[in-house]
This record gives sequence, C-alpha cells and structure tokens, in this order.
Amino acid sequence: MIRFLRPLDPHRLRLLVFDLDGTLIDSRLDLVHSINAMLRHIGRPELADDLIASYVGDGAPVLVRRALGDADTANEALFRAALEYFLGYYRLHKLDHTTVYEGIPEVLAVLANSNGVQRQMAVLSNKPVNPSRDIVRALGLGEFFVRVYGGNSFPTKKPDPLGVRTILQETGVAAEEALMIGDSSNDVLTGRNAGLWTCGVTYGFAPQSLEEVPPDVLIASPRELEELLR
Repeated sequence: MIRFLRPLDPHRLRLLVFDLDGTLIDSRLDLVHSINAMLRHIGRPELADDLIASYVGDGAPVLVRRALGDADTANEALFRAALEYFLGYYRLHKLDHTTVYEGIPEVLAVLANSNGVQRQMAVLSNKPVNPSRDIVRALGLGEFFVRVYGGNSFPTKKPDPLGVRTILQETGVAAEEALMIGDSSNDVLTGRNAGLWTCGVTYGFAPQSLEEVPPDVLIASPRELEELLR
C-alpha cells in the first residue's frame, strides 16, 4: 500500500534517481558471501547473513570496517588487506546469486514514458562504479538509464548531494522535478540534501531506517512505484 507523507504530483517528475542494492537488485547473498569469504581469509569467524545485510548501504570500505568491528579497524594494514580481498572476491562473484527484483524491468519500461510524461532515469549507488555498471548491464537494465554512478564516481558518497546534483546538471532537470528512490535513510537524506522528492521502498535491505528518516512517500513493491507515477 502506498503511503504518502507529503503530497506528490507525479506529472512534475522528469527525472528518477534510483539506488541500486535493495532497490533495483537483490544482491544480498553475494555481498554476504563476499564478506564471509574475506573474514575466512583473515582467520575471523563468519557473521550472520542479516547482520551483514544491515551493514550494506554506505559503500565497500564502510561495509568492510563494520564487518571487522571497531577493534580491528584501528589496524589500517589489516583493513586495507581485508578491503582488497573483499573487492577482488566480489568482482568475481557479484552475479552468482544477484537478481533483479520481480517487476522492475516492466516497471522501468512503463516509467520511461507514462501518461505522456517523458522521464530520464539514473542510478546512484554507494557500491563502486565498475561493478555497479557491470551488474546493471548484465541484468538487462542498461537501456533504461542515462547515467550509472557509484560510490567512487565522486569525492563524496551518499548522503552527500554531489552525485545527485551532478546528475541534475547533466540531465538539465531541476531538483523539484526529480525523485530519489531507495531502500534506506541514506537515500532519503541524499534526496533531501539535494532538494529532491523522496520515495522509500520497504522491500529492500534497510526498511527500518525509513522509519527513522521518513521519505515523502513509501511503497512496498516495484508495482506500487508504477502505480504512484502513473
């Protein structure tokens, strides 16, 4: 069920900026496996799937630091080695189990042009840009997006607004004509910081964080996004 926290006129929206993990794709298992492979490599016990999933959203370095724990992140050499191993492992295994959420391709096709409104769409993830683009292409979503940016595309990551502001500039769309869509408070804050409308998806990795930082509208499925914007 769509929940409005602020009135939103979909006809004004000319740009949709999507988060990737937990919004367009279910990458949970590959991220969990990659973190646990890293932990095994350095002789540490594995972590529970749900705990690792709760660490996702702020980029690979933060994910690895959280998995190592506060005590070990003070050891910079260990952290660097762990991050390098994680990135290398994930690069090879990023598509082992990762899938597009059900309904996403069909919804994106509709959203590109519905009710006579021409819309551009982009991806802004905190995942490194190369695997982000590789996954988007491999899963057949590349045709929908005018831009795909990752956590190392800019000097700062979400929730800093630099990435969104760059997309606005490159697409020629005003902030009040754009919607940020994501599964976490990080995405909501990114949209707010850039002056965008915000939409939270409750089917992703961090729905509890959307209670702490409420978006303008909440949806429970990709189909509800289509319903919202049509």
